Amino acid sequence: MKKKIGAIVLVGSILSTSTLAAPATAESVQLSLDTMWVMIAAILVFFMHAGFAMVESGFTRAKNTLNILMKNLLTISIGSILYFLVGYAIMFGRSNGFIGTSGFALNGVEDIGFFLFQAVFAATCATIISGAVAERMKLSSYLILTILMTGAIYPVVGHWVWGGGWISELGFVDFAGSTVVHLTGAVGAFITVLFLGSRVGKYDGKRVNAIPGHNIPIGALGVFILWFGWFGFNGGSSLAADPTLVPTVISTTLLSASGGVISSALYTKIRFKRIDPSITLNGALGGLVGITAGTANVSLIGAIVIGLVAGVILAEGIRLIDVVLRVDDPVGAIAVHGICGIWGTLAVGLFDSVHGVFYGGGFQMLAVQAIGVGAVITWTSLAVGATVFIMKSAGSIRVSREEELAGLDYAEHGSNAYEFKEALVSSSSSQTENTNGDLVERLNQLGASMKKQRARKSV
Repeated sequence: MKKKIGAIVLVGSILSTSTLAAPATAESVQLSLDTMWVMIAAILVFFMHAGFAMVESGFTRAKNTLNILMKNLLTISIGSILYFLVGYAIMFGRSNGFIGTSGFALNGVEDIGFFLFQAVFAATCATIISGAVAERMKLSSYLILTILMTGAIYPVVGHWVWGGGWISELGFVDFAGSTVVHLTGAVGAFITVLFLGSRVGKYDGKRVNAIPGHNIPIGALGVFILWFGWFGFNGGSSLAADPTLVPTVISTTLLSASGGVISSALYTKIRFKRIDPSITLNGALGGLVGITAGTANVSLIGAIVIGLVAGVILAEGIRLIDVVLRVDDPVGAIAVHGICGIWGTLAVGLFDSVHGVFYGGGFQMLAVQAIGVGAVITWTSLAVGATVFIMKSAGSIRVSREEELAGLDYAEHGSNAYEFKEALVSSSSSQTENTNGDLVERLNQLGASMKKQRARKSV
């Protein structure tokens, strides 16, 4: 009897709930699916920051790991709040062709999901700078630059391209951000490094010294995480759970990244007589950056070609920046996001399946893409250059030589990411002792020296 009463109550509650609930329509179901897909994509893009942290820390020295982790953690946190307060409004507010003028602090904005997706993009742009300036830039200076990037510099570029600004009116195509996100971040990194200078010991006269990263396996894991997150980065830019578009976008993303890996591996094998692991890992990222602009506009074959070309120009780009221009970029971020970002944006003008040069569309689209690239490089260079110049005029943006040698973990945070243990050496091997020594003792001595310097300054 109790079971029957319970069943009647359950059925009655279901019927009453169904009566009160609004009837589901095809439009409401589609809206729910679209929103859910964009939210999943936003989460994937957020997870990419773990990949950036691993790539940057793995490709640099152990003594700077904590500093890199803090930069990445603070970037996403500061960037999200600033984008909420001002960045979104500048990027997607009412347009006058150059800047948005409404929606500050999301006032009057109804689509919170779209804001969330764009917010994690904004932080990604700023994070690109983190790797290029690793191991010698003051944390406070980096954070000031992050504030300007996420609050103003990047949103202006985004407005020009995605917010109804003047570049978009020309017909410029950047589906997910080869220029808006990646090139903007890379140009900011390049200009900052020009002011910052190279790491101690990187260049010795005409000689270029390699400074190996301390944990390439962690860097490789970071690359795989970034690759995984990129499916949301590009796929979510559809802004809808489109059963035709999303699979195509994710497929071109996969194929271009694969092409970047293969070509960078083969190219380094031919050029250097061995497959270079760090360049090959960056080859995946180069292929991903390269396809991001045209991922919805090119064929699957076109995506493979774009990735293959990206892997080669990445390898030569790293050499150009490191050896020829002598710009010290510890993780290759400028080549990955800048050179491959330019290539990916211009490649749309070549491989677009309707208007591309290779499909009989003429050179008009390619010219528009080139104009967009030039405009973004000019704006970002001027804005970041002015920002860093002012910061450098007000005070040094770089840690002292002693702090750099000790490592930014100790200098900026008073701690280390790893527990360094004393090496067991033979007392008769004085040369080995002088070479290796007790790292902890050397760090403590440098730390004591820095404390004395600070004490003198305070007096």
